[in-house]
Amino acid sequence: MGKKGWVLLALLLVIPGLLFTTACSKKAVKEAEPMAEKTVDDDAEAREAAEKARQAELARQQALEEERLRQEAAVREKFENEHVYFAFDSAVLDMMAQDVIKGKASWLKENRDVNVTIEGHCDERGTVAYNLALGDSRAESVKAYLVNLGIPASRIDTVSYGEEQPVDPGQNEAAWAKNRRAVFVIR
Repeated sequence: MGKKGWVLLALLLVIPGLLFTTACSKKAVKEAEPMAEKTVDDDAEAREAAEKARQAELARQQALEEERLRQEAAVREKFENEHVYFAFDSAVLDMMAQDVIKGKASWLKENRDVNVTIEGHCDERGTVAYNLALGDSRAESVKAYLVNLGIPASRIDTVSYGEEQPVDPGQNEAAWAKNRRAVFVIR
């Protein structure tokens, strides 16, 4: 090989090498910092939005729980304020009294953790001893009806107050009718 051959061979090797090195050196490295700042801002905004959503959900759940508690309190209040009434000198449950007790039994079946005390009351007519015994008979007749409806006797206590706690202190038939009652107290 002559001089021309060596020169050609050198040119063939040198020219592509120069082109390769100069082409690679022209590429500039992009800065990653602006992208990182945007990511940090986006992350902060996403965290803030997630926290707002979490707070809103907590507020919604709290409102639902408060409403549930209000409804439960209203049902309990109705349960305790709906009484069973009796005829004069009687512990017999009429149809209206049985309907009231059936409703209470249904509620007690749904709320198995609730125990009750049934208070027997009388009007002022009769002796103290007689009215205590009659109040006891009234409370026991309500308890027996509840037990027949499937409520365990262990969940029910009875007490008689006789004429000691009148609802209406009047001295007429309307007042006496209000006082002849059985009252449910949740314990």
